[in-house]
Amino acid sequence: MMPQRIVICSGGELGTWALPHLKQDAFRIGADRGALFLVEQGYSPQLAIGDFDSVTDEQLEQIRSASTELITCDPIYKDYTDTEMALRYALEQNPDEIILLGALGTRFDHSLSNVQLLVLAEQRGIPACIIDQHNCITVTSSKRIIQKGLYANVSLLPLSSAVSGITLTGFQYPLHKANLQIGQSLGISNILTETEGSITIDTGLLLIIQSRD
Repeated sequence: MMPQRIVICSGGELGTWALPHLKQDAFRIGADRGALFLVEQGYSPQLAIGDFDSVTDEQLEQIRSASTELITCDPIYKDYTDTEMALRYALEQNPDEIILLGALGTRFDHSLSNVQLLVLAEQRGIPACIIDQHNCITVTSSKRIIQKGLYANVSLLPLSSAVSGITLTGFQYPLHKANLQIGQSLGISNILTETEGSITIDTGLLLIIQSRD
C-alpha cells in the first residue's frame, strides 16, 4: 500500500516545533542526520538514507537498529545531496503529500538547493512543502489554495526567470494577470484577508512563502 503522506527529516535546523508533523500517521524518511533526529525523538524511520558523514559510527548504528530500511552511499562519489535522494525516493512512492523538515539551516547553499527541489514534486503533480519554525514554502506552476492560520505573511517570488498571469483572490493586495520577473519585490509580504486565498498563474514557476516572525 503506497503511503498517503511522507515526511522527510533532513540535517538542517530541527527542534520541538517539528514534532507535531511527525505524530500524525506518515511514512517517515530520515536523510543523514535527520534520521538521528527521528530516532532520538522516539520515532523509527521507515527509511534512513544518505552518506551519514555528519553522524558518528555509534550514531549510525543507532539509526541502523531503529530503521526499517537503511540506504547508504559514498560521501564523495554521489550525484545527489542526501535530501534529494530522500525526495526522489519519496516521489517514486507516489504519495498524496510530501513534507520536508530540517531542509533549511545555516548552509544557505543547501537551503536554496532544497527549495529548488520542490520543483521536482511540482513536475510530478505531487504537493510538497518545506516547513520550519517560521515558514511554509511551496511552489506552483498553475494554482494553489492556501489557508489562513499560523502564518501572517504570504510572499510570492518567481522561481523561473518570469511568471505571468498571476491572479490573487482573498488577499489584502489582490492581483489580476500580473507579471513578475527575477529581481522584483512586488510580491513580498501580502496578507490573507479571507479564510483561504487563491493563487493562479499562467506560465512559470512561482515560489509561495508563508511566514511568521
